[in-house]
This record gives sequence, C-alpha cells and structure tokens, in this order.
Amino acid sequence: MDSQVLVALALSLVGGLSTSIGAIFVILNPTPNLKTLGLLQGFAAGLMLSISFLDLAHNAINSIGFLKGNLWFFAGVIFFAVVANFIPEPTLAPVTNGKDKKKNGDEGGKDIMKKHRRQVLFSGIVTAIGISLHNFPEGMAVFLGSMKGLRVGLNLALAIALHNIPEGVAVALPVYFATQSKWQAFKLATLSGFAEPLGVIIVAYLFPSSLSPEILEGLLGSVGGVMAFLTLHEMLPLAFDYAGQKQAIKAVFLGMAFMSASLYFLEISLPKDLSL
Repeated sequence: MDSQVLVALALSLVGGLSTSIGAIFVILNPTPNLKTLGLLQGFAAGLMLSISFLDLAHNAINSIGFLKGNLWFFAGVIFFAVVANFIPEPTLAPVTNGKDKKKNGDEGGKDIMKKHRRQVLFSGIVTAIGISLHNFPEGMAVFLGSMKGLRVGLNLALAIALHNIPEGVAVALPVYFATQSKWQAFKLATLSGFAEPLGVIIVAYLFPSSLSPEILEGLLGSVGGVMAFLTLHEMLPLAFDYAGQKQAIKAVFLGMAFMSASLYFLEISLPKDLSL
C-alpha cells in the first residue's frame, strides 16, 4: 500500500505541477498562444476519452457486470457534475476591456487602474481556489488508477498534466496583470496544482489497506465517469473555442491514437513484475 501511495503521489505531482508550465507560458509571453492551448486541450481530451471508455469503464463492466459497471460510471459523472456546479470555470478572457481603456484615457486616473488591478487580482485568486478544488478529485483519480496498475496511473497523470497547462494560464494571467510580478504569477499557479498530491495523501489514508476487487473496479469505473464529464464539459469546449472545431477534432483523434500506442509500448517495456 505504501509503495502504491508513493507512486500515486509522484504521478499526481507531475499532473499537478503542470500548472507551472501554464504560468511559464504567461510570464514568457503575456499574451499566450490560445490556439496552441486549444490543441493541447483537444489532445488531452482524446487521452481522457480513451482512458474513460476504452479502459476504465470497459474493465469495470467486464469485471462486475453491465448494470453495476454503468451505475458506478454514472455515479462518477453525477459526482463531478455536482463539484463543477460549485466551482467557477477558469477563463482566459482578456483582463482589460474597451470601457476600462476609455476611462483610463479620459480620466488618466491611477486610482481607477489600481482598483481595476485589485479586481483582476481577486479574480485570479478566486480562479486559483476554484482550480485547486477542481484538482482535488483528479488527485483521487490518479491514486485509484495507480492502485489498479502503473499503466492506468501513468496515463491518467499524462492526460491530467496536459489538461492542467491551460488552467495554470488561467491563474497566472490575471495575477501577472494585477501584480506585474512574474514570481507571484508563477507561485499562485503552482500552488493551485498542489491540490492533486494533497488529494492522493488524504484519500490514501482514508481508504482501507485493501479493497475488494469488486469495489476497486467500481471505483475505477466511477473515475471513468469523472474523466468523461471533465472532457465533455470543459476540455472539448475550450479546445473548440481556442483552436477551432476542425483542428480540435484532429487533436482529439491524435490523442486517442497516442493513448493506444502508449498502452502498447508501456506493456512491452515495463518490467514483468510491475502491474499493468
């Protein structure tokens, strides 16, 4: 159990700290390339869909039956739908608008700019809190996937890592605008990613040291539901908005192909004594 926790913790750190990559996008270039971010979202969506339907849900149905497998899957969908309902969506919308520019030009008021910067900073902090709450169940998913085997944990961590890059941008962009500090933008975006390893630590020590195979397969089926909802509710719409529908769809299928290849190469390259 301890070794599984350490593996899950390491994988969740990889996924969570990808928010730092998003922050680097911002501090190196204050106007991030949204098309690139959209393609990354589409690619990650392909990874997620493959994991959800072709691996987690498929295995749950085969292991515990069609009815139970689907009940667990849709329980995961409902759980994350409720979580998403109470969490503000991250946005990469511009942090200034025409009215603000007109006000600043007409009045030349430093106080107005300071007030605007405070509002934007507050927006960045709220987004960071929302993304932290959002990342917590993702850490749970990585832990449960790692209990199933290294292959599942690795692929979940990779898909989540790609998904977290735009989330890091969503946090860092308003903070960088408001504070003009690269360090503050990087720090807050990075901290928002630490919710994933925190989710691993908390869930690992709430779970019993051993779970029945049926419960474990059911939980993994529910993780498939979480991943499917996350993909369809957040990742695909952002990919369409930033990269365009045609390019995003290509990225989705590229992600699915990459996932199939990764499953094969992991299977033939990992030591025989590691669970797949």
